[in-house]
Amino acid sequence: MGPNSCPYDCPVRRAPYDARRRERTVQQVSDNHNLLAEQRRALILEEVRRRGGVRVNELTRRLNVSDMTVRRDLDALARQGVLEKVHGGAVPVSGASTHEPGFEAKSALELGAKKDIARTAASMVAPGGAIALSGGTTTYALAQHLLDVPELTVVTNSLRVADVFHAAQRADGGPRGVPAGAATVVLTGGVRTPSDSLVGPVADAAIRSLHFDVLFLGVHGISTRAGLSTPNLAEAETNRRLVRSARRVVVVADHTKWGTVGLSSFASLAEVDTLVTDGGMPEAVRAEIREQLPELVVAGTDREARGEL
Repeated sequence: MGPNSCPYDCPVRRAPYDARRRERTVQQVSDNHNLLAEQRRALILEEVRRRGGVRVNELTRRLNVSDMTVRRDLDALARQGVLEKVHGGAVPVSGASTHEPGFEAKSALELGAKKDIARTAASMVAPGGAIALSGGTTTYALAQHLLDVPELTVVTNSLRVADVFHAAQRADGGPRGVPAGAATVVLTGGVRTPSDSLVGPVADAAIRSLHFDVLFLGVHGISTRAGLSTPNLAEAETNRRLVRSARRVVVVADHTKWGTVGLSSFASLAEVDTLVTDGGMPEAVRAEIREQLPELVVAGTDREARGEL
């Protein structure tokens, strides 16, 4: 099986599967000697974007790695065009992002925020509904909160999301069959991206013929100017198809995604019904978002717990 192959029966397999705070900054992983290079670089890039720049000596101390390792990481990120090296450190580059970290690297970022967002978004799902989950680490977290919702039909272009339902149903149903009320998963075919999404013409054709009540959409970036964007051109078109097939669009995105602009926009803010984010979103930005969107839900806040959102 090639690296871009789909391990399922593509283009579409529709069958029940035998299917289970604020910020994660560089400081929080300073004692981890075993970070993969990709994860370490994703954390460095997040720190650069969050703070507007970093110094080599700060990174060596926080990551507990050598000066040479940090400089190699900065060289690699600079070659990818996602930051600019300066004397003693690095700063963000202006313009659109074309860098797409892998799934494991993105999974290490904003863990607490993603869990809060997933828990809140799951409360919007009713039994017996037809929903779609796009690729991404936040939608992956959301899938884990939907395992107890009965009679769901889940359309997804994410191998990771499909595997959540597959593993859970296999554990509950055993070898004799799928447990009653288990989700029906519709997995599109397509070409595999670094984030384990399936995209391209095959995925687009499959989605075009489907209709669902709610789309829960993870994004690379969201901004007033560019709307929703991604660094992957093929993924942009597939996400565009998902948006068109949904009666309601709910974006699930932590606060670091606001202001990030990927290479390709696939939807305007006018096409979004709800944004679910975390408490790390500054109040000034929240006010700006409320002017643009019908609904903003800030997960993990006291106000949300009282049902005032």
